[in-house]
This record gives sequence, structure tokens and C-alpha cells, in this order.
Amino acid sequence: MSVFNEFKYIFQMQFLRNAGFLIFMVLIQILISIGIVIGFTYLIPTPDTQSILYLATGAPTIILIFTGLVILPQQVGTSKSDGFLEFMRTWPVKRSAILGADTTIWLLITIPGIVMASIVAHLMFSPGYDVSWTVVPALLMIALTSIGVGYGFSYLLSPTTSLALSQVIVFGALMFSPVNFPMERLPEWLQALHEVLPIYSMAEVMRESLAASTFDATIGNYINLLIWCVLGYGGAIYILNRK
Repeated sequence: MSVFNEFKYIFQMQFLRNAGFLIFMVLIQILISIGIVIGFTYLIPTPDTQSILYLATGAPTIILIFTGLVILPQQVGTSKSDGFLEFMRTWPVKRSAILGADTTIWLLITIPGIVMASIVAHLMFSPGYDVSWTVVPALLMIALTSIGVGYGFSYLLSPTTSLALSQVIVFGALMFSPVNFPMERLPEWLQALHEVLPIYSMAEVMRESLAASTFDATIGNYINLLIWCVLGYGGAIYILNRK
């Protein structure tokens, strides 16, 4: 089969296999994204425009992190446990086609949550969006990095370990990562750690694409995401090819 036919075949198989779960996840992500935009404002006695803008631009980032670094590793862990991952490794197709088809599915289920969060934030709070032309490339880069890293550690680690790590990540992303608030609020050692980890760079790139007149992302943020993306997908392909 050609690469396109391989991609099409795998996409159809994976979509039909997980259709019910994927629909459920779309609904969950819509609720989470709206909850971040609205619910987190209750934690701030008198939220100003900047605080609202952080929440409005942070919600799409959280959705992508939640998808790639939390839900995806759990699915991979389930595939390992029930033997489906070993079954996939017997397919006479390119490993890149398997990852490409799966990545496309995960990208598609994030779109409704991101769109709904942005619309609700705009209608309820008018946070001051200034959407840049980089919004689509930024979304793709953040999503690919998140999904790639999720594939990397979930294929490398055992199902139990990857599940535990995914729970730590979602807790850290919501509470101790500068996604919904400025970096300066964190202690210096945690700021230094976030300069290396990809979550802060994801948030910066997203903020700049949705509010270009208020936030700026550096070239270092894009390089950071590129490095993590390559490491994640490279590790996943290596493990899939390993005998």
C-alpha cells in the first residue's frame, strides 16, 4: 500500500475502534475548557482584564496538554495491557503512518473544546483577543509537541508508571505551571525548570497567537517545542520499530 492508503486504513480502524470514547472525550474537553474560563474567575475576587485574558488564552493550552499528556498515555497504557499495541506492531505498514493517523484523530477531538472556550470567553468577558496569523501554526505546534511527548513516555514506560506520570502532569499543569497566570508568581527554581520543560513554551506561543498585542513569545519558546516534539515522536517510532 502507498503511504496515503496506509494512513487512511489505520485512521479508519482506530477511529471506529475508539469512536464512543472519542465522542465522550470531546464532550469532556468542552466542559473542562469552559470550566477553566468561567470557574477559575471565582478564585479571583475582582478579576481584571489581564487575568481574564490569561484564563481565556490558557484554556486552549490546557486542552492540548490534557489531550496529549494525560488522555493519550492512558489510552496507550490500555492498548499495552490488552495486547493491541503488540498487534499494531505486526502490521505491514510504516510506523510513521500509525503515529500520523493517531495524531490526526487526537488533533480533531481537541478542536471543539478550543473553539467553545474561545467563544464563551469572548461572549462573557470580552478579554481582548487579538488573533495573529500564527494561530493555526501555533495550535499545530503545541498539539504536536504535547501528543509527541505523550507518545514518547507512554511507549517507553509501563502502563502503571505512565498513568502515574500523567496524573502528576495534569496536576502540575493546572496548579504549578504558568499557563493561567504570569511566570513571575512562581519561585525562581520552578521558573528555571519551566524554561526547560515544554508547558511554559506552549502557553507563551498560544498567548501570542490569540493576543498578539499583549503577549510576546520568543524564538526560544518555538525551539523548545520543536526539540520536545522531535524527542517524543522519535522515541515513539524507535520503540515501535524495536523487535
